[in-house]
Amino acid sequence: MITRRLVLAGAAALAFTASAAADDWKAKYPELTFAVVPAENASGVTERWAPFMTYLSKELGVKVTLRIANDYAAVIEGQRAGNIHIASYGSASFARARLTGVKTEAFANDINADGSTGYYSVFFVKANSAYKEIDDLKGKNLGLVDPNSTSGNNVPRFELDKMGIHDAEGYFSKVVFTGSHENAMLALSQGTVDVAANQWTTDDDSTLAQMLTKGMLKNADGSAMKKDDFRIIHKSAPIINGPYAYNSDLPDDAKAAIAKAFFDAPAKDKAAFDRLQDGQKKGFNHASTKDWDGTIELIKFVDALRKKKAS
Repeated sequence: MITRRLVLAGAAALAFTASAAADDWKAKYPELTFAVVPAENASGVTERWAPFMTYLSKELGVKVTLRIANDYAAVIEGQRAGNIHIASYGSASFARARLTGVKTEAFANDINADGSTGYYSVFFVKANSAYKEIDDLKGKNLGLVDPNSTSGNNVPRFELDKMGIHDAEGYFSKVVFTGSHENAMLALSQGTVDVAANQWTTDDDSTLAQMLTKGMLKNADGSAMKKDDFRIIHKSAPIINGPYAYNSDLPDDAKAAIAKAFFDAPAKDKAAFDRLQDGQKKGFNHASTKDWDGTIELIKFVDALRKKKAS
């Protein structure tokens, strides 16, 4: 005879089994490595991301360790080798990873304060310079970010090509890869380059805005530079915000837990989320890998430009 006690015991056993199954991935992955592309200096990355790592560790029930990559390629190769389980990518570096066979899946990207999910590549000059457009900069020095940067290399080259400048290295006196978005703006402020490519969403949401807030940019006399000390002379078409992506080989339960932790973050740990985003974003957008198919076409175009130049 089936009694209520037996039914309840059976339900409890099923619930325990389901819970145990859901936790199986934690035994295989007692620690997850989270890597970010170098948009700023190492100390800035740590300060920004550390509270979010603590939040993720608590939500996932496993240690989540931050890895500060030396360059964009390090994130790509780390995911290829399986040493990086979750990554914050730029759009172009994610496209490059996919093009070269990395098993990576996008699950989210940032939502801007106005609800949009894109940004721009811009060319900055100093406001006190005579440069009003790219045509004024022939024979001058151009600062880029990294070969795999979206707004700091790939889109700028695409934009230059549309202007008839098919060979940046031939048009400018020198083209310098600075290594990070912050370094590009530092090079511009210090006069090492005359124009710098960078990312920009709004005047209050950009690498420049973050650096000005932190007092990182100085005039020759040591005084703090201001927003009005810089001028945008060209802005690209909108670019989709870069993705957060996990390894395709992770168990489905782990992927679901990671995604849920991200989407819950603004409500569950607003302080960590706001620190991560400098208060410039309103949440995480549900995204999928195919959302960056258009970026792959951009990468193919830039690759073709390079091959044409080499030949």
